[in-house]
Amino acid sequence: MKKQSVLTIRLDDQGHLVLPDDLLNQYGLLPGSDVQLEQATNGIQISRSSDNLARVYVEPTSACNLDCRTCMRNVWDEPMGQMSEKTYSRILQAIQAIYPLPIVFFGGFGEPLAHPNIVEMVSAAHKAGAEVELITNGTLLDKAMSLALLESGLNRLWVSLDGAKPESYADVRLGASLPQVVDNLARLHRLRLEHPTSHMGLGIAFVAMRRNITDLPELIRLGKRHGADQFSISNVLPHTEELRKEILYQYSLYDTRSVSSPSSPEVDFPRMDISRELLDVIRDSISRSTQLNYRGHSSGPDKPSCPFIEKDSISIRWDGFAAPCLPLLHTHEAYLDDRLRKSFAYSFGNIHSSSLMEIWQSETYKEFRSRLLDFDFSPCTFCNSCEMSASNLEDCFGNVHPTCGGCLWAQGFIRCP
Repeated sequence: MKKQSVLTIRLDDQGHLVLPDDLLNQYGLLPGSDVQLEQATNGIQISRSSDNLARVYVEPTSACNLDCRTCMRNVWDEPMGQMSEKTYSRILQAIQAIYPLPIVFFGGFGEPLAHPNIVEMVSAAHKAGAEVELITNGTLLDKAMSLALLESGLNRLWVSLDGAKPESYADVRLGASLPQVVDNLARLHRLRLEHPTSHMGLGIAFVAMRRNITDLPELIRLGKRHGADQFSISNVLPHTEELRKEILYQYSLYDTRSVSSPSSPEVDFPRMDISRELLDVIRDSISRSTQLNYRGHSSGPDKPSCPFIEKDSISIRWDGFAAPCLPLLHTHEAYLDDRLRKSFAYSFGNIHSSSLMEIWQSETYKEFRSRLLDFDFSPCTFCNSCEMSASNLEDCFGNVHPTCGGCLWAQGFIRCP
């Protein structure tokens, strides 16, 4: 496990905790904020404030140059589009007025590098003072793009790699060639070492399935050779019957004594049907110095937790609609065990009609974030026995759209960087 930092703080004369200003800012513990306090046997844990907007996911485009089997776009029935300069200007203007500045993450469900102005968008967010991250499939990462991203001030680039062998990679990412992407990574690594001022980090995102899980040790070795220092592992979202046969969490749906992990790892595993013995084999095949982050459960399911709320994030679709998470940007279908569940898109407004902070601070959005923190939704992931579990429109606890009891992200199966 990653070692937790320990701080010594003092109580003032009235018995109030005095926290350092940089810590208050980092976790959004600003005057007037509501925070959650959890009691343990020998201590307390203060969670960051859900009133603070700390991360903005920006979808530059919903189009992509690939046709991956695993992509949610395969089950859409909507036109593709790309973010206009006017829409992005509205986002950037709002971000500059937020204190402390949120992280800007370019992603969503298209290929960000396919947007003609993506470098300018990254550069503008960096110049505004924000930390900036971006995820790509790596196929458009030629020399000119690599140099432009290094110059743009990008803090971290994530590259999606779903295989370490050409045949397994091409079997998932139709239209892509693994040797080409590896060459792009190798060149990027050289350019990063040569660049005088860039401190851009590199992460690898891997979607694990039965067909490619044995590639994982070699994939991590490959990534480390080319300078990757973080690895994000996710299960596949099974939106087809074919992908349903590829899932690695069939037993973990009902038994939480499986792999799961807290945040900030070097290699971050979701809940999945992998034994500790296999993890040890993976560790030995890479190196004992590589940190694998996971924990086992001894009894009973952990309380579900929305990772997007934990990050105090909002997701903005290419056309300006603001959703509480990436999965709610677009209507899509995916299997929940053997039942096909339809998740309808949901937004709390559009930034062309309301400012970003007006949307974030609206009473309806605050109430929804509070419900997510308590996670008072019916347990559709475990029950999955009535018609209500076939969509996110309502549940048996009386919640209405969007209901999150069947969300695979909240159960720790699906992860986004």
